[in-house]
Amino acid sequence: MIVYGLALLIGVVAGLRTFTAPAAASWAAHLGWLPLAGTPLAFMGSVWAAGILTLMAFVEFVTDQLPTTPSRTVPMQFGARIVMAAVAGAAIGAPSGLLIGGGIAGVVGAVIGTYGGSAARARLAAAFRKDRPAAFIEDAVAIVVAILVVLVIR
Repeated sequence: MIVYGLALLIGVVAGLRTFTAPAAASWAAHLGWLPLAGTPLAFMGSVWAAGILTLMAFVEFVTDQLPTTPSRTVPMQFGARIVMAAVAGAAIGAPSGLLIGGGIAGVVGAVIGTYGGSAARARLAAAFRKDRPAAFIEDAVAIVVAILVVLVIR
């Protein structure tokens, strides 16, 4: 049951920041904490996957601050969050034989994270009277939750 909870949480992270979740799962696999060898997601343990996903996560942290960045709920943004959450959730579930279940839990988490994160950020931005501090708080929450999930896996 804990596997589903962790997959759900990594999905919430993807709902907040699309590439942070698969980057965290990839680093966990690369470091040997998330054994993906022999699964369809074994590629996530490569240094290349970890590096590329980390770079994409950093780019996302920067572009999220731009005023021209579209809402996370538009189809393209929302779809990317669902796909990345499914991959990260499946990676969390794979070592326990719960590849599909983990992927589904990740998708559910992405929906929660996307809509819940959007609402929380809007409230924070209203309280601060600017979006940037709210965005930084959201970044921090995504990073901390991703790290906690990876540490529990370890």
